[in-house]
Amino acid sequence: MSRFWSPVVHGLTPYVPGEQPKLANLVKLNTNENPYPPSPRVLEAIRAELGDDADRLKLYPDPTGAQLKAAVARHFDVAPEWVFVGNSSDEVLAHTFHALLKHDAPLLFPDISYSFYPVYCGLYGINFEAVPLDEHFAIRVDDYLSRGADQVGGVIFPNPNAPTGRLLELDEIARLAEGLPDSPIVIDEAYVDFGGLDTIPTAVALVKRYPNVLVTQTLSKSRSLAGLRTGFAIGQPELIEALTRVKDSFNSYPLDRLALVGASAALDDEAYFEQTRRQVIASRDTLSEDLATLGFEVLPSAANFVFARHPAHDAAALAAALRERSIIVRHFKAPRIDQFLRITVGTDAQCALLIQALKAILA
Repeated sequence: MSRFWSPVVHGLTPYVPGEQPKLANLVKLNTNENPYPPSPRVLEAIRAELGDDADRLKLYPDPTGAQLKAAVARHFDVAPEWVFVGNSSDEVLAHTFHALLKHDAPLLFPDISYSFYPVYCGLYGINFEAVPLDEHFAIRVDDYLSRGADQVGGVIFPNPNAPTGRLLELDEIARLAEGLPDSPIVIDEAYVDFGGLDTIPTAVALVKRYPNVLVTQTLSKSRSLAGLRTGFAIGQPELIEALTRVKDSFNSYPLDRLALVGASAALDDEAYFEQTRRQVIASRDTLSEDLATLGFEVLPSAANFVFARHPAHDAAALAAALRERSIIVRHFKAPRIDQFLRITVGTDAQCALLIQALKAILA
């Protein structure tokens, strides 16, 4: 602590990101990164932007991110005016909290959810209530609607939820948007591209029907661009204008030149995206089956991770034993989920090493 800190800083409990350990022969299954490299077009686009002498780096990037907005708009069949882009979905979410979610009534989100949400509430002075998931760790829309429309300042949740991986169906999201027409409904779709083989269950279609729905996504997971830090939101222009006003009051140039061209190239390479996301889904299903064979309870996952617990073994002890074998998974010391492990879906070879290690530990 310091006497120079503001009262806001004194009251903050910062978000703790997933560990980035430096271990030899590491099998890293703790931060939900994609196990496959990004599209080859990403590197091509970055090299083209740099040119022979990187002379363009002395110039500021486009403050509007028009190229990336256009790529997002093409992918989702919306107008560019319905798109906001930012430096990772975390920044997009931060601006969303500031621009749309601070009201007299409390913001609602699940009690087991993305742990950045209460951090943003502390940073921006937003009152919130954590709504318990049911006994199967699923979101119950009626628990939100029953508060009454005038008692809800907004709703936000990941879909699929994190760290549980469970998916809320689109008709339930529509029911929420209809029941709370004066409240912003923010759907954080960091993992949605892994939700289904033939149909990706994004709520972007609901944005066109409901002016209070905003969808946020990131290119970190399904596009393998966690190191490039790009995210976006899709909503009707009134919501997008609010985000833009906050952005331009904070940082007019949130995305650098390389991020803009690289992310745009990744979005335009549909074939590569489809190939790698299907590989992750197939590996996830195999991993879930293998864990179940070992006696784990595995929640149904629509993400690129699984959430599992073993009835006869402590989760923290399992995580520690895996770490001794240079395999890192995520353990949350939080009520209701302290016996679960969140395991990122790696390559088939990485998942096989995990299962092999668990067999030895459980034996």
